[in-house]
Amino acid sequence: MEEKEKTPAQLRREALMDDQKNGYDCLTAEDEAAMKSYCEDYKKFLDAAMTEREAVDEVVRQAQARGFVPFTRGMTVNPGDKFYRVNRGKAVMLAVIGEKSLADGVSIGAAHIDSPRLDLKPQPLYEDGELGFLKTHYYGGIRKYQWVTIPLELHGIIVKKDGSTVKVAIGAGAGDPVFTVDDLLPHLGAEQGKKPLNEAIPGENLNLLVGSRPFKDDEGSDRVKLAILDILNQKYGIVERDFISAELEVVPAFRASDIGFDRSLIGAYGQDDRVCAYASLAALFDIERPAHTAVCMLADKEEIGSEGVSGMKSAAFDTFMSDLCDAQRVMLKTCYEHSFCLSADVTAAYDPNFPEVFEKRNSARVNYGMGFCKYTGARGKSGASDASAEVVGFVRRTLDAAGVIWQMAELGKVDAGGGGTVAVYMAERDIDTLDAGVPVLSMHAPFEVTGKLDCYMTYKGMKAVYLAH
Repeated sequence: MEEKEKTPAQLRREALMDDQKNGYDCLTAEDEAAMKSYCEDYKKFLDAAMTEREAVDEVVRQAQARGFVPFTRGMTVNPGDKFYRVNRGKAVMLAVIGEKSLADGVSIGAAHIDSPRLDLKPQPLYEDGELGFLKTHYYGGIRKYQWVTIPLELHGIIVKKDGSTVKVAIGAGAGDPVFTVDDLLPHLGAEQGKKPLNEAIPGENLNLLVGSRPFKDDEGSDRVKLAILDILNQKYGIVERDFISAELEVVPAFRASDIGFDRSLIGAYGQDDRVCAYASLAALFDIERPAHTAVCMLADKEEIGSEGVSGMKSAAFDTFMSDLCDAQRVMLKTCYEHSFCLSADVTAAYDPNFPEVFEKRNSARVNYGMGFCKYTGARGKSGASDASAEVVGFVRRTLDAAGVIWQMAELGKVDAGGGGTVAVYMAERDIDTLDAGVPVLSMHAPFEVTGKLDCYMTYKGMKAVYLAH
């Protein structure tokens, strides 16, 4: 059947109006096949990387398998070389050296690998009512009511008095026990139900239930606590005081899963921001010899302000870049002023169940591709780097040329709240920076949801920027 000729008005509409389509209406067969393979690998990464330490371990494992080697100060640097450096086991930086001098700048993908969770307090174990509990202190912006009555795991390390380190991962293995935080039954919860949502579960009530069986043939107090310590001593060789020098994190006992009859979505813990971290990493792995050096920065502590020696505010990134620059006799400031960074962090996906907090015309939508935010911050752009029009224009051209499906977005209505990323700390280094990432439903919940198309397009977008700058 002969296609009907378009009217002048239709042609002008197509030329002038931004009529963005659902990504699946634009997806090529080649991209769809690649998307399915990419998302299967991404889900495996999520299951292996439940904490920032485990994420670093998995990144290093994959990097070494692809020829990356540890970078130490004084090494020679040649085009095509692949390096990584670990910062205190909780952050990692990787680079593929380009053909051009570092004086011409680098292309950076910066993401974070920490996620909201519950941390154990320094002296956590106690017994009450002949039940054993671990006291926690929540980390990052959680909604406390979401963390009760769900299965939980315990991951981290314990540094004993003699300096030896014990790794802990309870709940992830076959046959492992899991833990939980109990809640009040509805029959007795009338007063609790009258409280505002963010007050119904006090932070001090987020106590992990870890046992109930008393130590046999003992007549002292805290027999359940003693029995738990005995189990831990036999398994890990620790005593109660070793908790003081431990980093133990409570995370949901959920595996990454397909969501929906059509399997178009991924549900998992920690997608903020490991979904962007993995996209930045996978894109770097697919680059062999770029024009400009490509750098992937996976930082810790973003959820609490990027503080500390493993956060984006730390000088660790500057030291890594300075060491690379020294190898080519380039000043760090010269490299930075010619560099470009995509601050790869998630954005909020429009949720029709809560339309009152979204400005629909400027919200990211699931299946509309990689989401770009010219600015983040709160209310009056507080805490944002606010990328220039020139920077946004560069990214538009780059992604369109690479066939990437993308969208622009804001994080909700102007006065509804907001959020920040590591972009501002990159911008403070005199590096042009733009926020970019995957739209997420139920962000910061124990089980977050992303669209497979958006995950894949973020990887494809990261790769395009690595190669274009």
